Amino acid sequence: MAAGIFGKKGFETFVLAMAGTSLVDQWESHVAKVGGKVFVLLSADKDEAHVTFKCTEESFELLTTLDGVDQAPYFAKRKWVSVAEGAPLSASELEAYVKRSYALVAAGLTRKARQEIGITD
Repeated sequence: MAAGIFGKKGFETFVLAMAGTSLVDQWESHVAKVGGKVFVLLSADKDEAHVTFKCTEESFELLTTLDGVDQAPYFAKRKWVSVAEGAPLSASELEAYVKRSYALVAAGLTRKARQEIGITD
């Protein structure tokens, strides 16, 4: 999969379209947060880029059986996965998982916090 969400510009454009999202460079990654809570990271080493996000337990079990998808270091116990650029997911599938991660993390915010950042229930 070339560029798209695996490129810094594509990543920024995609995540900033979601309400209440902010971007920071943290942990040697480009990190997107909603209401101050991390929901997706873009990181790159010399070989390839990785997108790391939270998912449901069912998705975690499914995704971690795919080549190029691993339990995210430091996050796996909370059901986070790291998807390599060469993993067998289409751009639309990956974007759907990132949107779901956003929704999962945003759901953990208080109602007041969600309203303050423009997330309507």
